[in-house]
Amino acid sequence: MVVGVGLDVERSKVRDCEEAAAGFHTEKRGNVFLDRVEKICFYVIKVAARHISYRTLFHTILILAFLLPFVFILTALVTLEGANKCSSLDCLGRRLGPRFLGRVDDSGKLVKDFYKILNQVITEEIPEGLKLPDSFSQLVSELKNNQYDAKNVAFSLRAMMEKLEREIRESKFSELTNKHFAASSIPKGLYCLSLRLIEEYSTNAYARRQLPPPELLHVLSNSSYRHFVLSTDNILAASVVVSSVVQSSVEPEKVVFHVITDKKTYAGMHAWFALNPVAPVIVEVKGVHQFDWLTRENVPVLEAVESHDVVRNYYHGNHIVGANLSDTSPQTFASKLQARSPKYISLLNHLRIYLPELFPDLDKVVFLDDDVVIQRDLSPLWEINLQGKVNGAIETCKGEDEWVMSKHFKTYFNFSHPLIAKYLDPDECAWAYGMNILDLRAWRKTNIRETYHFWLRENLKSNLTMWKLGTLPPALIAFRGYVHPIDPSWHMLGLGYQSKTKIKNVKRAAVIHYNGQAKPWLEIGFEHLRPFWTKYVNYTNEFVRSCNILQW
Repeated sequence: MVVGVGLDVERSKVRDCEEAAAGFHTEKRGNVFLDRVEKICFYVIKVAARHISYRTLFHTILILAFLLPFVFILTALVTLEGANKCSSLDCLGRRLGPRFLGRVDDSGKLVKDFYKILNQVITEEIPEGLKLPDSFSQLVSELKNNQYDAKNVAFSLRAMMEKLEREIRESKFSELTNKHFAASSIPKGLYCLSLRLIEEYSTNAYARRQLPPPELLHVLSNSSYRHFVLSTDNILAASVVVSSVVQSSVEPEKVVFHVITDKKTYAGMHAWFALNPVAPVIVEVKGVHQFDWLTRENVPVLEAVESHDVVRNYYHGNHIVGANLSDTSPQTFASKLQARSPKYISLLNHLRIYLPELFPDLDKVVFLDDDVVIQRDLSPLWEINLQGKVNGAIETCKGEDEWVMSKHFKTYFNFSHPLIAKYLDPDECAWAYGMNILDLRAWRKTNIRETYHFWLRENLKSNLTMWKLGTLPPALIAFRGYVHPIDPSWHMLGLGYQSKTKIKNVKRAAVIHYNGQAKPWLEIGFEHLRPFWTKYVNYTNEFVRSCNILQW
């Protein structure tokens, strides 16, 4: 009842306030009237405020309790989605809000318009005579001065990018070409070393002494020793291979080295090992001209290879003329340059296919390339059971490295050639030359050499369209069915290809192979990989010092 009376009083005062306000508009009754109006209205407003606060406070708190979590979640979504990728209600507010306030953001429309212009520019020809700025800052300056439209700006940017891409591509091909010539040439220091040793051979009787001495000649055909064969015309590289074997061998007195070189290098090679003995290892140095079996009658294919005009032009001609660089990747171009090394038509490089005939009294040998270093005793290689196979080698199709360890037949052969497609499988696994265990007794029971010659002749008839990478492709065919895979830890490849080779892996390998262009004796060799080779170079040798073969 009291509450009802109170409400009636408040309503009455509200009516009084309304009447007083109406009277104020019709006539002026003095200050007393104004004071009365102010008091009545103030009381009403005060009461109304208290009345609204009491009645709505609970509901307001309840609504806020529901809304605040949603506001927090929406804010978090905007933060996570980013300013440019809005899908929440907050983004909707940001888009509609400026429109309600009369502030329309046209940036989205401008971006769409610019995308449209870019799409047009991509499909249209660049205007002839378009003058390109030399730098981006110059472009900005010209835009300010000339006030180009968006399409001209887009054309300028496109032309600048295409020009830059061409220059980078040309620079890369030029670098690869220069690297190829650096890898194919003989460094001045090595050339000097060969000349100095040849001179020493002609003037110093000790440099001409018999290798090995007469009392050890019988060892050269004794199969109870561990025989290594090395074919090279690089004297310094040969010294590193032999020295690394000596220092890594558990029983160096059981090691015999057969170093084969060409006629022009024979005197210098002989002088080096005569003047720098590596006892107790036994070293024999022979030139190809000293093997009675190596005649043109026995190896007619080699004469054909050396005299074939296409072969000579391919390996000794201009490597750039006729090359379609616009459709060639740098890696493909590098591989083609590597394939055109003149060493691939050298008799020394083909010599390994004749080992059973060159060493008729030996049963098993390990063949080494001249760009390897031996870091572990290799005597266990002679204990590996090849299970009747001829060639013990690591497979090169088991890794992810595209340069070295992911090689299949399709890497080396042209399978668009009908003869290749008919007889070979493109997915067959390749294997590595450079460190091979060769069972010469099993080899002599096969026709490997004849198969090798047959495919060389066929490739010559096809003007080198079957393959173009040296001696490995015909060997891959000739040794098919005669290869026994050995553990990859015996032979690590790629130190002449990859600058990112892991040092810890290099240290674990028994034999490390600098196959590729970046040989350790060249300036283009990788600095962090070179010490594994240079540690076996005798920098105190008078000939090494006089030829300025300096330690890197």
